[in-house]
Amino acid sequence: MRHLLRAAGFLLALTLSVPASFAADQPIVGLITKTNTNPYFVKMREGAKKKAKELGVDLRTFAGKFDGDNQTQVQAVENLIASGAKGILITPSDPEAIVDTIEKARKRGILVIALDTKLSPADAADATFATDNFKAGELIGQWAKKKLGDKASDAKIAMLDLSTSQVTVDVARDQGFLKGFGVDVGNPNHIGDESDPRIVGHDVTGGAEEGGRKAMENLLQKNPDVNVAYTINEPAAAGAYQALKAAGRADDVLLVSIDGSCPGVKNVRDGVIGATSMQFPLRMASMGVQAVFDYVKNGKKPAEGKDGNFVNTGVELITDKPEDGVPSKSSKWGLDHCWG
Repeated sequence: MRHLLRAAGFLLALTLSVPASFAADQPIVGLITKTNTNPYFVKMREGAKKKAKELGVDLRTFAGKFDGDNQTQVQAVENLIASGAKGILITPSDPEAIVDTIEKARKRGILVIALDTKLSPADAADATFATDNFKAGELIGQWAKKKLGDKASDAKIAMLDLSTSQVTVDVARDQGFLKGFGVDVGNPNHIGDESDPRIVGHDVTGGAEEGGRKAMENLLQKNPDVNVAYTINEPAAAGAYQALKAAGRADDVLLVSIDGSCPGVKNVRDGVIGATSMQFPLRMASMGVQAVFDYVKNGKKPAEGKDGNFVNTGVELITDKPEDGVPSKSSKWGLDHCWG
């Protein structure tokens, strides 16, 4: 009997010594990204995992098989509902198609935070934690206009967008750039309706290097006098640069982009990209996990009372050719804070 009591005492002591992070009542939080291979989402998972470990949260991660894979994201949300999740963080592949499934989760009392990309409508989520993508575009537009000086009034601008689907992040970056450059955008929620003669045209890249190369080739054929190229992201910019180099135009076209990846910042340092706007995916996901944890503790939702329940997770212009009136950081700073 004494042996049994000693054994029971040992097991009780062992149970009491188990850290809170391994307790059975850990709140379940789901992170659903567009893919699991893009370095941006890899960094996002890293931020979420670190914060989840710190707080004692049971983080479960899911990802689409490809960018645009809505069905896999729908299945992930349903899985999390069935698992009794307290919160879902999602970078929606299709911001409109996922809404009905998100509504099911919220009706179960699950806090839903869109990361990086707003749902459509934005208030289909409890909050959006993201880069101010309009501001990111506006910064590179302002920089490009300043850099061109008097030549900005008769610039020839190539717009290398993401897709034809008018995805919220695509629209915001495109329209932000044009506004920063001084172009009347028409409907700010729609790409391609501007009438400014400086716009050579729009083409789509799929956010990929090969897509950027093809889009740049197409727009150069449309107007070989292009001297400014806006790109939706840095892989598209890398492809655009290859097309410009092949055409002998690499040195006289101002190339701007958005992302803040380490390869992209290196391209700023090496003179391939003139300026890029850096976003912070690790911070974005970390803040999301913290928000769910706080919601479980005190029932308070993030961003209550803010316009559109939007939480800006920060953006910085990265360039080694600063312009007065446009705040920026150097590529050296960028390499210390980049992702991927």
